[in-house]
Amino acid sequence: MAKITLYSADWCPFCVRAKRLLEGKGVAFDEVNVDKQPGKREEMVAKTGYKTIPMIFINDKFIGGFSELSALEAKGELDSMIKQ
Repeated sequence: MAKITLYSADWCPFCVRAKRLLEGKGVAFDEVNVDKQPGKREEMVAKTGYKTIPMIFINDKFIGGFSELSALEAKGELDSMIKQ
């Protein structure tokens, strides 16, 4: 199974949607709450160059946010990525 990391915040509706999509697939993921873990927002920005959340990595590859995750699902590409 792929290693999935999701940078998120509790107040973010797109974060909730990303988590629901992944949970619906039955895959585990590491959630990094940027509001509750000092320094993690800066870490996320350093890795991606973006300040928005969620930010999602699959096998350490940055795939984007919820829109990109959802697009991968719609194209039928997400399953193969998470089964690697």
